[in-house]
Order: sequence, then C-alpha cells, then structure tokens
Amino acid sequence: MANISAKQVVALREKTGVGMMKCKEALVKTDGDMEQAIKLLREQGLAAAVKKASRIAAEGAVAVYNKDGVAVLVEVNSETDFVAKNEKFLTFANNIASIAAAQAPADIDALLACKYVDSDLTVEDMRKEMILVIGENINIRRFERVEGNVYTYNHGNGKIGVIVKFNEPVDPVVGKNVCMQVASMNPRFISRTDVPQAELDSEREIASVQLKNDPKNANKPENIFAKMIEGKLGKFYSANCLDDQEFILDSNLTVAKFIASKHPSAKVEYFVRYEKGEGIQKREDNFAEEVAKMSK
Repeated sequence: MANISAKQVVALREKTGVGMMKCKEALVKTDGDMEQAIKLLREQGLAAAVKKASRIAAEGAVAVYNKDGVAVLVEVNSETDFVAKNEKFLTFANNIASIAAAQAPADIDALLACKYVDSDLTVEDMRKEMILVIGENINIRRFERVEGNVYTYNHGNGKIGVIVKFNEPVDPVVGKNVCMQVASMNPRFISRTDVPQAELDSEREIASVQLKNDPKNANKPENIFAKMIEGKLGKFYSANCLDDQEFILDSNLTVAKFIASKHPSAKVEYFVRYEKGEGIQKREDNFAEEVAKMSK
C-alpha cells in the first residue's frame, strides 16, 4: 500500500472540493494515483466536477492589447496586490503587451531581449530597473500574440484577459460578449469535435459507473441507460465547450446560437484566456492547520 502524505491529501482536496478523509481514502485505494483518485471520487458522486488544479497565488496583472488585427495577452506578476495597482507597474505591463504586438517575439526569452519602448534598454533591463524602483520581484511570466479577426476583454483591472478570434469580422459588441463568456465560464474547448476521444471515453465510463451505483437505475432497460449516459455527456459539453455553453446574457441561447443570430456564417476559430496567477502555487502558510484538521 502506498504511503499517502498529508500534502497529497490536501492537493486532492483542492482539486475536487471533497472532504479530507474521503480524499485520503481515495488515494489509499488508488495507491496514490492522483488522477485515478479524482476519477474514483467522481464515480462515487462525491466530486460533481473536477475543480481546476491551479491555485491562484501570485499578484500582478494581465495586460491586454488589441490594434490593427493584432491582439496580445501578457501576464506580469508582482509580490503584492498593492504593487499590482501601482501606475508604474501597470504602464510597464501595458508596454510589454505593445512590444509583443509590434516585435512578434517567438517566446519569453525573445521578448525579454526586445527593445523597450523609447529606450536603449531591453525589456529584461527594464524589468530589473522596475524591481529596483518598486522594491518587489517582478516577473514577465507568459504572453500570447494572435492575428486576424480578434476581439479582447479585460476583466477586473487585469485579473482576467481574453482573446477570441473569429473566422470573419463580427460586430465589436458580439466579439466583446463572447470574450466575456470565455472570461466568465472558462470553457476548455470551442466545440464538441475538439474534445479528445480518450476524454469522452473516460466521461462515458464515469457516467456509467455513477448511474449503475444508483439503486433507482437497477431495472432500467439498456437503451434507456444508454440515453442517460448521453444525457450526462450533454452536460459535460455544455460545461466545457464554448459553442454549447448557455449564453451568459440570454439563457435561452447557446453561445453558438447567439453568434449565428448576429452573423450566420461566423464561428470562433480560437480563444485564449489568462487568469492572473493561475497555476502558481502559493506558499503553504496554512499547511500545519490543514494537517491538524485532518488528524481530527
């Protein structure tokens, strides 16, 4: 039997929202395999949906640029929220976005080597200057540059940034509304056809086990049982696929139907969503408290 650490249990709890002891039991039964433990909890109906594994910890801002068919998201991190609201910090972040748009660097290293705005310094040189001026560590973590029929949205003064690319120009309000949808509902795919077959097979298996574990379904015929599984898959699509999601501004429409009502031939080709600090694990200041709770 695997030796399950308290840290593993806390990580599983963060991902699923299930109680500590149930998480520990799942990890014990799956010999510490995190993904299998998540699957087991879902089959038991304890984790209705897997929470995003990222833990929002870093401060900073997502800067958004959109001009002349070029859109950019760039995440710049700081140590405190106070600094993230500093005008110099925000100007720096916005300048980095415009540099990425104009100079089209291939990656972060190339971006850091770009010339800074109205200066002989590189972006990396200016980053170091900013650290000295502001007194906190500042990091340019990631960026994405997209060309074409692009629309953008910046939520919460840099908390979330979104780019959506369409196959054709659309009304700016339509573009913004779809960007807001992505910011709010955080889809993983554009359409059903984008979902990997392996993930669909896994969802079907989980749905089948959940239904079989419910005594009410014991005597249901196979064809009804199959329809119930497809019904659960429909809920998976409506939660994870942008086209199938309920439109946030009109619950009578899906996003695909909203777009078609305004532009019959328009479709989303690509989207990207950055949330400040996602995937950066914070210092575990309360880990001792979590262990104490678990021991009780």
